[in-house]
Amino acid sequence: MSLDLFCVAALFWGLALLFAASCRSQSASHGALALGIVAALGGCLAGAFSAHSTTASLFTSGAIFVRFRIDPAAAWLLGWGLVAALAAVCAGTPAHRPRLWTSGAALSLLGALGVAGLQDGVSFLIAWELMSLGGAALLLGDRQGPVPQNGRAALFMLALLEVGSVALLAAILILGARHPAFASWPVTLRQAPDGLIFVTGVLLIVGFGAKLGLLPFYEWYPAAYGSASGATGTLLSGVILNAAWFGLARGVFQWLPRFPGLTAFGALLVVIGTLTAVLAILYAFQQEDWRRLLAFSSAENAAVAVVALGAAVLFRRDHLPLLEGFAFTVGLLHLGGHSLAKGTLMLSADHVRETRGHYHIAQSRVLAQSPWTLGVGALCAVMSLAALPPQAGFVSEWYLFQTVFQDFRLHGALAQIALAFAGAGLALTAAIALATMAKLFGVGLLGKNGVSGPVGTARRRGTILVLGLAVLGYAVGMPWWIQGLIHSRLAHSGQAAARLVHGLMLVPLDPHFAFISPTLLVIVGPLLALIPLALLAFGMRSGRRVAPIWAHGLRTLPQASATTALAFSNALRELYSFVYRPRTIAERRIEKRPYFIKAVRFEYGQTALFGPTLFTPATRLVRALAQRASILQRGSMNAYLAYIGILLLLVLGSVFWR
Repeated sequence: MSLDLFCVAALFWGLALLFAASCRSQSASHGALALGIVAALGGCLAGAFSAHSTTASLFTSGAIFVRFRIDPAAAWLLGWGLVAALAAVCAGTPAHRPRLWTSGAALSLLGALGVAGLQDGVSFLIAWELMSLGGAALLLGDRQGPVPQNGRAALFMLALLEVGSVALLAAILILGARHPAFASWPVTLRQAPDGLIFVTGVLLIVGFGAKLGLLPFYEWYPAAYGSASGATGTLLSGVILNAAWFGLARGVFQWLPRFPGLTAFGALLVVIGTLTAVLAILYAFQQEDWRRLLAFSSAENAAVAVVALGAAVLFRRDHLPLLEGFAFTVGLLHLGGHSLAKGTLMLSADHVRETRGHYHIAQSRVLAQSPWTLGVGALCAVMSLAALPPQAGFVSEWYLFQTVFQDFRLHGALAQIALAFAGAGLALTAAIALATMAKLFGVGLLGKNGVSGPVGTARRRGTILVLGLAVLGYAVGMPWWIQGLIHSRLAHSGQAAARLVHGLMLVPLDPHFAFISPTLLVIVGPLLALIPLALLAFGMRSGRRVAPIWAHGLRTLPQASATTALAFSNALRELYSFVYRPRTIAERRIEKRPYFIKAVRFEYGQTALFGPTLFTPATRLVRALAQRASILQRGSMNAYLAYIGILLLLVLGSVFWR
């Protein structure tokens, strides 16, 4: 049943590509895209709750049998990303080239489906490249900025993604040297040296990490997201991010065998994920654009899920299958809730642009002039990304801390130190994430300054409300949603998922160790709220006392004293100046005498961590090599014939060499 629905989804996405390419009605391609997402959602629902996952043979190409089988964990994870994708399609996008955007969305979804279910290296690489190509088409179709800026963002993204693709290709060449099918890879590599297996694992981290935004690759995130719409950001940070993480999980647990260096490999995953999470959320806190802030936040959440994956590897090395499955399941839970919450805020960013004409985080009375639907949906999403109860982010991060608290069960000092380091880093990340979301909601939506503007379309506001309430429903229904993972065979997650629920309580395998219950909290919370409401009602009998706000001794609060995005985050900017390396420019233009100031120019920013030290020198090196290699293009026919002759000799030599 699930395979049939996935085939229907692929057919609809193919029709969307056809309609967009043939310049047919935009509504036809848009409708085909949405119908494909609905069909894929049905396939994910059937696949997640099915006890048996069947394998379908799609076609044969030479000696390669292209097969498709989706694990219940993959169906479960993709399903939440598809919910956010459907919301983005329904809300609409302000793309300048909507047909190109629809084509990019269809390609990305086809690629994500292939990454989750294809069973051989060749077709997997093709699906992986489809996701990259689709992402570039999404950016170019949106064009939410100057054309050169959009082009540079897309090219920078593709350049870093191709670095990852080359690393992934090298890993697959090592793994599939004898046979391209995934099932034979662990057996083939078991006889290889431990060093080669470790290098293959590192190549997998680089390959998948380029799309996940692990350091240093997260630096393509702000430019790419900042040149696109919120609808594009919903796809990139939802189903595409989930597919990339699941691809890394497949590589770690299905492709690589157990080997003595597994502890070092797991510790490497944990350390890279922790450092990425800390750096990404630090830079997110300083952003003044909705999309750029949410882009860094996406990299941070992907890194948090990678930490869970690294913990699962450490537990696997010490033969702790339940803890291995527990850590892997935590990564799934975290990314599922992140897809919904991030999609809600990305669509809220589009609402800000629609009503104010820009994506700046500034006090502009957005929430005051919008219906309550926007505030409720955005608040649920912000609470989740800030890990506040009873939202989805609180559940997954509580589970994540319970995972790192199990470090005492590990035998090696390296593994224990890695999880202790992760605990400290995740605590710092959670604190800064709370401040970041407070800035986004407080300054970006709650501000009262600014002129009046339009209220925006009801369709987008309704979509934000539904998706925001889905974040709450995700947390409240967690005891039932987890049941969709008990049939998964990947990383023993099915065994662990069956022990994560105790009645309406969520437990870390053992109900005596710790427990929470978002379901009961939603019931008890409103009841406890009756106490302050009663006190408020009692106090109203004596009347209210109104006093003016103190504003530096001024009688009225001037608009210029409103809290800005810089004022909110400047303290942390100074505290972590060794990371940010902030730059501030303040110039005054005077007229005739020094005390007649005509204009003031004030600019500030942060220096990228890896741009000046890694990417800029690499760009210069490539340009220098290209300049030297250009001598080969002399424009002489004799030179070209000589090249062909040399190539022919090399081919003949390789054929007759013994």
